[in-house]
Amino acid sequence: MKVVPFNVPHVSREAFRSQTDGLQHFYDELHAHPEIQIMLILQSEGTLIAGDYVGRFEAGNLFIIGSNLPHVFRNDQIYYHSGKRLKAHSISLYFNQNYLGEHFWQLDEMGPVRSFVEKAGRGLQVYGRTKESVEKEILRISKLQGVEKIISFFEILKLLTASRELKPLSVSHYREGYSESEGKRMNNILQFTFQESHRKIYIDEVASIANLSTEAFCRYFKIRTGKTYTNFLNEVRISNACKLLINEDQSIQDVCFQVGFSNLSNFNRVFKKITGKTPSNYMNKE
Repeated sequence: MKVVPFNVPHVSREAFRSQTDGLQHFYDELHAHPEIQIMLILQSEGTLIAGDYVGRFEAGNLFIIGSNLPHVFRNDQIYYHSGKRLKAHSISLYFNQNYLGEHFWQLDEMGPVRSFVEKAGRGLQVYGRTKESVEKEILRISKLQGVEKIISFFEILKLLTASRELKPLSVSHYREGYSESEGKRMNNILQFTFQESHRKIYIDEVASIANLSTEAFCRYFKIRTGKTYTNFLNEVRISNACKLLINEDQSIQDVCFQVGFSNLSNFNRVFKKITGKTPSNYMNKE
């Protein structure tokens, strides 16, 4: 996997790695790492891409990113303005079978954890009481030392392996890797899409960014993501629309045009298809 390989600092004697990030914005390149990541968002919001999933993230969300699952937590554009006093703040726990030794993870008692790790390959969002309990442990864990810290980590694994409050993100497990050049190509596509999604985008524009013919680009993107570029672009636009409908005092029509749709009826149709709600229902939290 070479989708911008991401190295998680690790001490060989650690059972897991705890990392707190407080930045202007999260790392915004599509990337992957062999470790499973349990990530609690404390501050900020934006769009999460994980495998073939595209959706919103915000403060209070808890996600599991599986081993080598390409992903990016892309903050909203406002976080890139240096004059704004905004912060992207999160706590992540990283682990894999190498941290405690492969033999440990193969113990019979670790069977439920191995099943959870397999499930996490698609990426997961944690909800309900499980989220509340795991969040409490994550907030505690950075203050613990020694055996208490390890006990807290295994309590988190226990909560997750027993929970039914886990929603898969990606439709399918991610198996096929990108070459280094393909990883760079996909990042260029994503960055262009995030920055230009507010306007009409022509397929030949994106194909040019990818250094492919229009036909080759359409085929490439569908194979790599499992969806057409138009569908992906609509998901990014709807993600931006969700934020505006909740946080801004704007009409649905204004939001429609602001995020890049040129037709209100099409916006309403696509919005309901992706979110399961009409824009007015979403705005009113129905």
